[in-house]
Amino acid sequence: MTSAVKPHSELLRVTDLHAYYGESHILHGLDFSLNRGELITLLGRNGAGRTTTLKAILGLVSRRTGSIIFNGQEILNLATHKIPHLGLGYVPEERGIFASLSVEENLLLPPQIRSDGMSVEELYEMFPNLAERRKSQGTRLSGGEQQMLALARILRTGAYVLLLDEITEGLAPVIVEKLGEVLTELKKRNYTIILVEQNFRFAAPLADRHYVIEHGHIEKVIEQADLAANMSMLHEYLGV
Repeated sequence: MTSAVKPHSELLRVTDLHAYYGESHILHGLDFSLNRGELITLLGRNGAGRTTTLKAILGLVSRRTGSIIFNGQEILNLATHKIPHLGLGYVPEERGIFASLSVEENLLLPPQIRSDGMSVEELYEMFPNLAERRKSQGTRLSGGEQQMLALARILRTGAYVLLLDEITEGLAPVIVEKLGEVLTELKKRNYTIILVEQNFRFAAPLADRHYVIEHGHIEKVIEQADLAANMSMLHEYLGV
């Protein structure tokens, strides 16, 4: 149960993480930590290793070495299909909804891996657009509605640690604003979030801490309180 985790206690610690796709060595000794209820960002240029970091945590790479301690348990060698049952949920950049199914069918389809997932009605309250489109097929949804559905589907499973990959990419400003409101609300509910995001203006006010990744390792760690003092450095690394 999520209640077994003390508020603000360390929930995830990644140490000397190396990850490979076949013979390609992508992550080169990554180190970072995450406390319960925090939202952190993984920042960097395309190809820096941000998405690979999320996939390595979930075991979705060819090979990984190092250490990944989640809620006191080493999960580096845990079977990939068992990792979501610990409470980790992944929203990939490609969203992965079932286009031929309705919104409601998409929400009802995934198994509840934990008992404390949000109900469909709770999700409709959080995402009113989805409530209005509950009978619409995935193919008829806008990109923003598809993104909301992908996130809502993970919340239904009971995941309380969310790994979110580029959730604002290509979306209209009004949808980006809504997603920011949702993440703020999830933080209030003590969800823990790792956000890979190119839209720094979206990510900056949400995050407790920023990790800048360059060539597969952490180049810089910036606390929220130190963000203003590091903006010129971020411009250099990210081109923001």
